[in-house]
Amino acid sequence: MAIFNRSSNSSDGTSPHHDKEANYTTATDVPAVGSDGAVEYEDHGHLHRGLKSRHITMIAIGGAIGTGLIIGTGKSLAQSGPASILISYTLVGLLVFVVMCGLGEMAAWLPQASGFAGYATRFCDPCLGFALGYTYWFKYIIVTPNQLTASALVIQEWKTADQVNPGVWIAVFMVAIITINYFGVRFFGEFEFWLSSLKVLVIVGIIFLCFLLTVGAGPTPATGFKYYKNPGAFAPYIDKGDAGKFYGFWASLVNAVFAYLGTELVGVTVGEAQNPRKTIPRAIKLTFYRILFFYVLSVFFVGMLVPYNDTKLLAANKLATKQPGASASPFVVAIKNANIPHLPGIVNACILVFTFSASNSDLYIASRTIFGLAKEGNAPRILAYTDKRGVPVAALGLSSCFCLLALMNVADDAKTVFGYFVNLVTIFGLLTWISILVTHIYFVRARRAQGITNDMMPYVAPFGMIGSYIALFFCCLIAITKNFSVFTPSKDYGDFDYKNFITGYLGIPLYLILIFGYKFWHKTQAVKPHEADFYTGKDEIDREEEAFLAHKAATARTKKQGNWFYRTFVAWLF
Repeated sequence: MAIFNRSSNSSDGTSPHHDKEANYTTATDVPAVGSDGAVEYEDHGHLHRGLKSRHITMIAIGGAIGTGLIIGTGKSLAQSGPASILISYTLVGLLVFVVMCGLGEMAAWLPQASGFAGYATRFCDPCLGFALGYTYWFKYIIVTPNQLTASALVIQEWKTADQVNPGVWIAVFMVAIITINYFGVRFFGEFEFWLSSLKVLVIVGIIFLCFLLTVGAGPTPATGFKYYKNPGAFAPYIDKGDAGKFYGFWASLVNAVFAYLGTELVGVTVGEAQNPRKTIPRAIKLTFYRILFFYVLSVFFVGMLVPYNDTKLLAANKLATKQPGASASPFVVAIKNANIPHLPGIVNACILVFTFSASNSDLYIASRTIFGLAKEGNAPRILAYTDKRGVPVAALGLSSCFCLLALMNVADDAKTVFGYFVNLVTIFGLLTWISILVTHIYFVRARRAQGITNDMMPYVAPFGMIGSYIALFFCCLIAITKNFSVFTPSKDYGDFDYKNFITGYLGIPLYLILIFGYKFWHKTQAVKPHEADFYTGKDEIDREEEAFLAHKAATARTKKQGNWFYRTFVAWLF
């Protein structure tokens, strides 16, 4: 295993890359390349780079397509109206794109296994890396059992809880995702590739169907923009009049954030991506078009097909917190309004694929996040151990234990407590985006101070540091106001909904406690721009890249690269 000098200071105040003796390697650090181009190591401290370009592309898009889009838009539409969700999903999409560009700039320069928590440690402050890593891990050990629960509840569209206890389905799905993750990153990548390909085809089909229904090519007359006039483009929420419409719009911003959560997961895959300096920027740059096509078009068409006061939509969303099946999706409501038989059941089956894929990738992210923390020395060393396939088995085992939280949903009392856990997910996601943006600002300041120009970078964020500052402001604003509804009168809690206030904002003090607690205990200092370490570990990435490119050149004449299905039916979308 490579041993690097982790000091970011030299005696003369220069960056450590000027000292040629700062890094050294051993024979076990020389990477080997498998027959499929995977970069492997013989030691037990490295992840294997087994994710191909098509895997990274589809995992990235799979992270952006989930129940938040296909189901969560129903809640947004009912609360806010069609114009509100179109504006909010577009604005939050731009925020996500800025976050992804900043992450891509750092990941392309140094695609390390510790991900964006490692970048925060190296370029900003070790306390920020510590806090970011653990809040991100907390998010995914909560959202993984939540997705397992969603999968079990979707099945209740066919088999009710009286016929089959949902705990049975939770156990089956839990064993399945643990097994998929245990078999190694290449198996995981291939499995997620096919699931994500199916998700892409499903959402493309739904968007095309919505377009046909909008223009009157279905069994019902064209809707056009009539629902923008009656009942209206903006739905009042909490209050009446213009104030209510503004509250509705702001609520849709929060719902849009939840829908986009997980888009940043490509930053977790950098440690296992083949030729990451090419594949990661490519995946990042295409994020804008994915957001435009999948999210903006989806909410645009669904707002034309379903009025925000539709009785089916309102009834379905009242049940959505208990049973998030196909009926809660506004797309299904549109299909029912168009009197198309059997299709809602098919969409429900597709939603099951979405939730299972999400739980599978969420467990992957959780295991790699705690592995990265262990590599940085912020978690027990055993969690940085990998087996011969490059699987962090200890990190996977620990993260898998938290999947058992899903069984809380079998009992009604425990289900309420678990619901409070889930309320933490959105704030953890926002804190992750905020941390990435802060890290990118420090990264750009440092590379400019050390004379690393744009021409020297594999990828440069198009909006630069200014874009990160603007996105940071709006992410902080949304984080502070995300649970504004708790301050309004409620029939259950009176004038102040203290339970949702605590669970909605608990992530912020927890995040600050992690930052300042670590800073106080370890007496860390913010990294000065001219002392930031841009080069430790970079030589290892260079060797991996050289080994991969040499293998690719050797096999280019004898084997056609890529997957036929992906090239023929999917790649043209991106």
